[in-house]
Amino acid sequence: MDAEVVSLPPDDGSVAGPEWADDGPGETHHHSRAAHRTAGEHHTADEHHTAGEHETRDKSESQEQTQDARELAARFEEEKPGRVLAGPVGVLFTGITVAVGLLTLWQVFFPLAQGSKYYLIFFLAGVLPIVFLAYPSGVRLRRVKADAADADDRRGPTPVDWLLALAALVVCLYPVLPVTIGAGGGGYDAFLDRQGLLDPLDVAFGTGLLLLLLEACRRTTGWILPAVCVLFLGYGYYGGLLPQSWPVAHAGLDFGQLVDAFYNSDSGFYGTPLDVAASYIVLFTIYGAVLNLSGAGRFFVELSAAAFRRSRTAAGRTAVASGFLLGTVSGSGAATTVSIGAVTWPILRRAGYPAERAGGMLAAAGVGAILSPPTLGAAAFIIAEYLGVSYLQVLGWATVPTILYYLGILLSVEIDARRSGVRPVVIDTGSAWRLLARFGYHFLSLFVIIVVLALGASAMRAVVIATVLAAVLSFLDRRHRLTPARLVEALRDGVRGVLAVSAVCAAAGIITATTTKTGLGPQAAALLIDGAQAVSSEPAVVLALTAVLAAVALSLLGLAVPVTASFVIGWVIIGPALLNLGVEAPAAAMFVFYFAVLSEVSPPTALAAVAAAAVTGGRLVPTMWQTLRYALPAYLIPLAFVITPTGLGLLGIGGAGRIVTAGLVSALGVAVLAVAAGGWLPGVGPAGVPERIVGAIAGLVLLWLEPLPMAIGAALAALAVAGVYVRRGAAGHAGRPAVEESVDLGEEREWDGSTRG
Repeated sequence: MDAEVVSLPPDDGSVAGPEWADDGPGETHHHSRAAHRTAGEHHTADEHHTAGEHETRDKSESQEQTQDARELAARFEEEKPGRVLAGPVGVLFTGITVAVGLLTLWQVFFPLAQGSKYYLIFFLAGVLPIVFLAYPSGVRLRRVKADAADADDRRGPTPVDWLLALAALVVCLYPVLPVTIGAGGGGYDAFLDRQGLLDPLDVAFGTGLLLLLLEACRRTTGWILPAVCVLFLGYGYYGGLLPQSWPVAHAGLDFGQLVDAFYNSDSGFYGTPLDVAASYIVLFTIYGAVLNLSGAGRFFVELSAAAFRRSRTAAGRTAVASGFLLGTVSGSGAATTVSIGAVTWPILRRAGYPAERAGGMLAAAGVGAILSPPTLGAAAFIIAEYLGVSYLQVLGWATVPTILYYLGILLSVEIDARRSGVRPVVIDTGSAWRLLARFGYHFLSLFVIIVVLALGASAMRAVVIATVLAAVLSFLDRRHRLTPARLVEALRDGVRGVLAVSAVCAAAGIITATTTKTGLGPQAAALLIDGAQAVSSEPAVVLALTAVLAAVALSLLGLAVPVTASFVIGWVIIGPALLNLGVEAPAAAMFVFYFAVLSEVSPPTALAAVAAAAVTGGRLVPTMWQTLRYALPAYLIPLAFVITPTGLGLLGIGGAGRIVTAGLVSALGVAVLAVAAGGWLPGVGPAGVPERIVGAIAGLVLLWLEPLPMAIGAALAALAVAGVYVRRGAAGHAGRPAVEESVDLGEEREWDGSTRG
């Protein structure tokens, strides 16, 4: 039979990453598609096209597909898509973002003498005003059509936006202004000296910053996070009116005390979350932008396809491997899902994957990118700061869970290929070894991060060195050379990528400061533990129930607020409960981290699953359930390393024996659960309902990493496998004929770095 062909657009050097949707001055994401489409329509079917016209048309189609992916990803990001600024406003925006980027780089090697808080004041003064320029308010006093709303956004910032930006600049810089205004002002040292005794002018400026941060969060993430912040603010102010017999009651704080805690303390606006955003996250977003502009994203997808091009499950393996590798240039599960889906969904469809199953695979692979070293989600840096450890240690804690997570996905891929009769495909690409030989240098900067961290350098210096290396190596491919103009673009995109995170992190200071001042954390922890103790007094059962209740609470919280805010709230509220029950701090922190991240695949919001369904056209609810099936290990492994001491081995803690035991037993548990969920034992045949039930019980019991449960789980797993063999013998072995299809991934890259004409 003739092979069906699926082609990728030729690599023209354009940026593939949808998470950086700013196309720069002169172009907006609202009208660029129309421009590309119009350009394409000028090319008719005339057989006398010149080679140059063909090249122009191919490039236009490539840009249109890239733009489609960008717009689709923007719809499902936690942060709302912002306006793209053109003309003089775009130039101003670029200048400010480049200045902020250079300031962050300067701070790495030549820290400001006045300390980190002094730097944070200037950082926030740089990013908060441009939030109001880059993100429209979304509030209109009269009804307008969608096209009219888009036209409003294209016109750029409104007078109100400019007024808010100017106000943000003033209130952010007020603590360092050397001008005395009555009893207020007077410079940075004078401002610090008034801590606990703020002047009314200080309170007024602090209130202004509070309101502006809430508005910035609303513009970038929606109404829910500002509502949560207002709820904590109300609790701090009115908590003294609660009956003092209630566990959550406190003495009460007046408004000046609250503003002082937010504006002039180390736990408020300028606390650890903003410090992490300004010191780590912005550097990693700049690194991601540089890596992306250097062509790494395209290389990772092509390498994944080439590595598995002739395997039976080539389509599924390519999607999973692409998700893992693209996580190095994307900090968003939804964006990674759209990126890999745009490329691999045609292959999955040709292989015979149902849309819902393919969507679940894409969403799980996309979210796995946030959980995987060497570039974890933003909350991982907060873990390092809260616990006072190096980022390398956090990477070490995430290594074994990452292996188990992708083991579960890959087993599910293998099972689906056999149970669903997926057709093998031969992906028509070049050799993976040739691809590595020509473009494998993209991995070097990632390795450098690990090596420099291992040598004892800070994560900030490690990522700056990796960024410089990635920029230098980009000159090995003439289509992706980082010229000065493209370096400016990388700085702009990197800083723009941290705008929403910075607003969220600064606003999280409202939550952390209120919790610290009122003692809410220990009180909420006591309530959680009391709820578990009402069921049983057995310590092991209390810990297990508390962990389950905490997982449910974190999952619900993650449905409402972004991952970073979810982690901060979870750590200050739920973290103390786990610590009080004897859970080690690394296990408690990683537990909160995983469930904060998993909000992207948890129904009913499940942003990554919604994005995957939009790519595949599958039904939404079945896609969500398929995503849960693929992501199952990520929900269960955190419970395993919290409820038993042996489980700490999953975080690489406790010696080689514990690590090996925990890893192997958990791998067996994940494998059995994959078989139970997929209903097929690879190499044997289908599993019936009884075997699946026994296998599910075995997998769950195995994750209770104690000698007796492990023995019982292993016995149940053996029983389930035996049942599948018996069923196979009774039914007879029937195989499906396999029909290979050839899938062309597009024009093969010329190994000298040039494109085909």
